[in-house]
Amino acid sequence: MRRIITLIIFLSLFLGYSQTKELDSLSIALGFETNDSLKVDISLNIIDLLYEAQDFDHALKYIKLSDKLSSDINYKKGIAKITYYKALIYAKKDDYINAMDGYTKAKTLFNTLKDTLNIAKVNNSIGLIEMERGNFNKGLQYSLSAIRELERRGLSHELRSAYASLGKTYYKLNNVDKSIEYNIKALEIQEQMNDSIGVSNSSLLLAELYSKSKEHRKAIEFYEKVLNSAKGKSDSIRSSVLPKLGGEYLEFNDYDSAAKYLIRGLTLNRKNKNETNLATTLNNLGKLNLNQGRLRTAEQQLYEAGALAKKLNDTDELLKYYGLMRSLDSTSRRFDRAFVWLRRYYNLKDSLNKAAITSITKIPEISNKDLSLNFDSKTAKPEDKPNTEITADEDDKLKKFKLFFYILLGILAIVCVFLVLIYLKRNNSLKYVQELEEKNLKIQLQNEAFVEQTKHLENVNNVKDKLFSIVSHDLKDSLSSINGFIDLLRDGSLTREEFDNLIPELSENANNASLLLFNLLNWSKSQMQSLKPSPSLFDIQEVFEEKIKLIEQRLESKGIELIDHSLRDFAYADRSMIEIVIQNLLANALKFSRKGDTITISNHISNGSCIISIADTGIGISKHNLDKLFKSNTYSTMGTNNEKGTGLGLSICKELVELNGGKIWVESTVNVGSTFYVQLPKSKTD
Repeated sequence: MRRIITLIIFLSLFLGYSQTKELDSLSIALGFETNDSLKVDISLNIIDLLYEAQDFDHALKYIKLSDKLSSDINYKKGIAKITYYKALIYAKKDDYINAMDGYTKAKTLFNTLKDTLNIAKVNNSIGLIEMERGNFNKGLQYSLSAIRELERRGLSHELRSAYASLGKTYYKLNNVDKSIEYNIKALEIQEQMNDSIGVSNSSLLLAELYSKSKEHRKAIEFYEKVLNSAKGKSDSIRSSVLPKLGGEYLEFNDYDSAAKYLIRGLTLNRKNKNETNLATTLNNLGKLNLNQGRLRTAEQQLYEAGALAKKLNDTDELLKYYGLMRSLDSTSRRFDRAFVWLRRYYNLKDSLNKAAITSITKIPEISNKDLSLNFDSKTAKPEDKPNTEITADEDDKLKKFKLFFYILLGILAIVCVFLVLIYLKRNNSLKYVQELEEKNLKIQLQNEAFVEQTKHLENVNNVKDKLFSIVSHDLKDSLSSINGFIDLLRDGSLTREEFDNLIPELSENANNASLLLFNLLNWSKSQMQSLKPSPSLFDIQEVFEEKIKLIEQRLESKGIELIDHSLRDFAYADRSMIEIVIQNLLANALKFSRKGDTITISNHISNGSCIISIADTGIGISKHNLDKLFKSNTYSTMGTNNEKGTGLGLSICKELVELNGGKIWVESTVNVGSTFYVQLPKSKTD
């Protein structure tokens, strides 16, 4: 009757919950089985399938029925396995106490049966749960004791979880070599079993381990393996891997590959608002731009990375941020700030090293004897009956032993005090040396900053001297000539004919003084780095017309013909600056042309830019002197009528054209003539 009831219960359970063909076949076999021990064995196979499918609730129902049936027939093998499965499910539900109690009972039962395979499985399960809870020493010993038996039997399923867990544990214990060894073993089995999630996890851990070991080629190989895996297609994995992969390429100065992965990582992490990965991405992008000389972009990215690292208390990224900011400010020659970053970097690094030393768990030395399957069993030793009678001789020996022990303890204490004093003295010496090195570095940085500041002041002083020299000579001469002419007019000393003859000279002096004043003002502003353009669209032909009017009198007096081929066309630049450029170039063409020469002005469009040209058939420029043009140091020669110059004109032209995003160049042949070209944008450029 009991068997019929059991059969009905099993059939109803199996018909209600059968999920696969294998479960269906086992359900049918169980329904028609009449032998109780075989029923338990079939039931255990079903429990195993349900456990693998993580259907723990249904598995527990079968465990309850099988447990009762095994107890009724005293089937020890069934009782042991059912107890083990119970413990496995408790562990999956994070019930540590019931899981450990079940593992202990199951191991005792398997020992009675001398079932070494299942003892190894229990040890492996205990090792996994202990390592997950942070009990690394205990967990390692259990897992390592199980592995030898599992390897001997070739049980891939159990070895896969054991190797992976050992790899993670040794990673947490900072034992890189051991972690790599077990992760590689886990990866081999995971690939054989087509475990895509396991392959991705092990590859990711191996990539980080190789990165720590400075084996960046291997790190890149495993990071790319993660990206190419099925799990690597998810945003969470890609957002973590892309910044790290970009950082690995940076180690080889492969800037193109680094930029490709870092930009993808930046886009993904900004989209997902993943601040942790975003800090890594921005730090690596800052390093990339710093290495490529884009200092302003690097600074912006590093500031954002530093703010995120501080907010998240991400000490690794914060340390990297301090180091990169020191390099950035050193490159920008801001040595006082670089020293501040250097000090923060070493302060944080020292605190992290101290924290790491205190937190690192000592990895136990486990002998082969301690790796036996039953290393945790305690053999009971028969206790001798205590002898309460102690003789006088024994009492004397005991007193001598105590005295010797106390003396030894005192010597040990003295030695410990002595060693502590030596350590403290050595520590103070190292601290003093470190402080001395920091002071020397600070002095060195301050000296470099002082030298840089001195050079800057010398340059400013030279600008001042040059400015005063030109004002006191060239500008003074032009203004004195004008002033003398005005005095003659006021005194009435000039006839009408003399007045008409002097007007061209007066006009030339006024134009020279005006142009010289413009040049001096803009040159001094450019040297002080305060000259800024205000661009707008304007007509080039209008500027030519205005500037030709200023030199018409001088053209006529020198007997030079001006040919105007200018067209109505627009350029995008600061009009007042370009007026100064054209005025300077026209003045130069006039200055170095002889009677009968021609000056030709024109403009046209080339590749979306406006090209201006001012050509003359004057005396030309030698190849030797061409190299001196457009330099910051002044260069000047006398004109065809002994006209003087300051040597600032072409230097100012180059400054003004480049400030507006353009280019200036010259083509010249001695005694044939010169042509100056100016290229300007036609629209706003980024």
